[in-house]
Amino acid sequence: MGLAPSVFNATPKPLLAGGKPAGNVQDFVPILNIAPFGLCRSPANPVVAAATAAALGTLTPMPCVPATVAPWAPGAAMVQLAGSPALSNNSTISCIWAGTITITDPGQALVQVS
Repeated sequence: MGLAPSVFNATPKPLLAGGKPAGNVQDFVPILNIAPFGLCRSPANPVVAAATAAALGTLTPMPCVPATVAPWAPGAAMVQLAGSPALSNNSTISCIWAGTITITDPGQALVQVS
């Protein structure tokens, strides 16, 4: 329900993936792990609902701070990272105000060694 893409920040762990911190399903803390998504357009978000009511029913997007309360799912079936399944490009997480957060760029690139 956010109007802009965001950035994922893995909690520091001893393992890097492609030179970058790798994430696991427990990296779901708003602001710390999941940055805001610009403006939120979900009427389930109380801030959006209040602004929309003040605008006499015209949907009024407000700052989109993710409201995640449960881990990402599914995690990688065969890869554990710091005691929890690693994130994969199939992992998603729900916001309590509606919407699903997905990974659009895993931040890794395939490198062929010859």
